[in-house]
Amino acid sequence: MRSVNQVILIGNLTRDAQVRQTPQGISYITWGMATNRTVVTKSGQVNQIAEFHECASFKPWIVRLAEKGALRKGKYIYVQGHLKTRSWDDESGKRFYRTE
Repeated sequence: MRSVNQVILIGNLTRDAQVRQTPQGISYITWGMATNRTVVTKSGQVNQIAEFHECASFKPWIVRLAEKGALRKGKYIYVQGHLKTRSWDDESGKRFYRTE
């Protein structure tokens, strides 16, 4: 059976995109974004619930956008991609996980 790992997010950047480089010299960007979900309670009250996401891209054209300053905090963006979970150990040996 096939599986699907696809994500579509539409929301606002929570900080400016940051251009970074891998140890091999490959440029990539990271950014945070927020999406909102509307929930109506039984009493009819409408609440907005924010979710925060960490994102990264190795696509050269997106890296160029960040380098030009086009991906600034507050910008409304559409993102389509996939989830990837990575892990690392800190100095004390404690393991950390992050899904981006």
